[in-house]
Amino acid sequence: MSLAKQDPLFKATKANDVDGKIYFSYSDIHQTICSLVPRIKEFNPTVIIAIGGGGFIPARMLRTELKIPILAISLELYDDSTQTARPEVKKIQWFDENSDVGSKVRGQKILIVDEVDDTRATLQFAVEEVIKCNEPEAVCVAVVHNKRKEKKGVLPSNVTYLAGADVEDMWNCYPWDAAAYGNSIIEHEKLALVCSGEGKEGED
Repeated sequence: MSLAKQDPLFKATKANDVDGKIYFSYSDIHQTICSLVPRIKEFNPTVIIAIGGGGFIPARMLRTELKIPILAISLELYDDSTQTARPEVKKIQWFDENSDVGSKVRGQKILIVDEVDDTRATLQFAVEEVIKCNEPEAVCVAVVHNKRKEKKGVLPSNVTYLAGADVEDMWNCYPWDAAAYGNSIIEHEKLALVCSGEGKEGED
């Protein structure tokens, strides 16, 4: 099956790199994650659980179309101070099940959202922790990008898994992290155009 040039799947599979990194624009992310909406609606979740920080913005994009509330959790696999992976995922923040939105998890269908499935360790931890602590009826995982690589983590066989696009195993740079790479959002979006094949590096 051929893909149109404006299709986010085409952009993801045909991406060029800049200094060994792939830059994605807000429009790339929006189109890619929202391409999953029909399949997510078939699952019919009652609530979104966004894994922070990368899952927050994709989850908010989905909320507009799904019209269901968002809960936030924070997990940490990479130590920003050393820029290395921890030996295990660290649980930073969880939701209150006694809150109005938190009460929509137990015995319900939930959607867990993150930006990228890299090693799958974080996703495995999030899914297993939700199942152990909050006992939902069913779990669906949706990610913007799945990296083509061997995974360290494994998801339970009864979990529905959806990825907006498969991408090469390179360093992904997302627009909400632009400052972390020393760029303004304008500079980041220009680099994303280069990676999509629609711009030239160094263009004003």
